[in-house]
Amino acid sequence: MMSGNYTAIDNQKVPGSVPAVPDQGHVSVKFADSDLQTFPPSEAQGKITGASRPPRDADDTFSKPTSGSEEAQQSGWFRTFTIAAYKPYFDVDTVDVLERIKDSLFPFRGTFNEKTASSPDLYGPFWICTTLIFVAASIGTFVTYVAHKLKKEQWNYDINLVTWSAGLFYGYVIIVPLCLYVILKYFSAPAGLVQLFCLYGYSLFVFIPALCMSVVPLDIFRWVIAGVAGFMSASFVALNLRAHIMSAGERWFFIVAGIFILQLALAVVLKFYLFTVSV
Repeated sequence: MMSGNYTAIDNQKVPGSVPAVPDQGHVSVKFADSDLQTFPPSEAQGKITGASRPPRDADDTFSKPTSGSEEAQQSGWFRTFTIAAYKPYFDVDTVDVLERIKDSLFPFRGTFNEKTASSPDLYGPFWICTTLIFVAASIGTFVTYVAHKLKKEQWNYDINLVTWSAGLFYGYVIIVPLCLYVILKYFSAPAGLVQLFCLYGYSLFVFIPALCMSVVPLDIFRWVIAGVAGFMSASFVALNLRAHIMSAGERWFFIVAGIFILQLALAVVLKFYLFTVSV
């Protein structure tokens, strides 16, 4: 049958035609069971160690080096200037940091070095020093402001309090362990440098609550607070290093006494510059 220029091809066998697909009935699609409790994988333990690591970004040049890379061939002092060298010292979680802070508040136990010998960290010391800087600046500013207002004196904010606090705490927790490291090495009783950084960093935590309590406008109370905090901090450092320094011979007592006195001197400096308010 023709209609115009068109020809009907119904029921005609045209070469190359596509045969119809027979109906196979309902096709069921099954999905594998998924248990959301298996994510993350069971081998991940919550810390960045060994095989359990966070996903690597496309431009993450500080991740685990591939074989033959320049970072894998670095050793000695060159490795000191790579971020990968410091990753293990930040491999701690909240439980670890809180446990070490609690140990610093009980200085007479003298077990801090034993607990952290295999895994000293720099995460806790860094945040303790940083917190001390802002607490010292804010508390000092607040106390000075209240003292001026009570005497109806003009008050001006002193930005140097922040820079002075940063120089004091960061400088102390870096320079003192470095000097002690050299001294102990000279007396043939070498200690780990990172271990000393960790010990001195956590020893400063007690000054955070001490600074907060210094808002009480009683000079005798501030002296007591500074003295107790200094004694606790000095005892924490000295008692944890005593067992190790005793291997230096007869001079171990003078080294431990020097460590104790130096830590007390820090408390005295804090008393005069942060716990004292003059109008």
